[in-house]
Amino acid sequence: MPKVLEINGYKFSFYSNENDEPAHIHITKNTSNAKYWLEPELLEEYSYGFKLIERRKIKNILREHYNTLIKKWHEHFEN
Repeated sequence: MPKVLEINGYKFSFYSNENDEPAHIHITKNTSNAKYWLEPELLEEYSYGFKLIERRKIKNILREHYNTLIKKWHEHFEN
C-alpha cells in the first residue's frame, strides 16, 4: 500500500491491486478511514470514524494536492 502523502496525521495511500478502478485514494488516521474518488471527479466513496470537520479538512487537502495525487496514481499504475 504505497503511501503518497501524510499531512497532520492523515495518511493518503492506495492499494497496488486496485488498478481496475478509476483513480482514488484511501485516507487513514488512527482507526478512522475513508476512500475518495479522484476521477472523474473528487467524490467521497465512504468515510468511517471521521467527524464532519475532519472530512472537510480531508477534502481541502485533496483539492490542494490533487495534481500530485493524480500524478502518483498514474505513475504507479502505468508502470
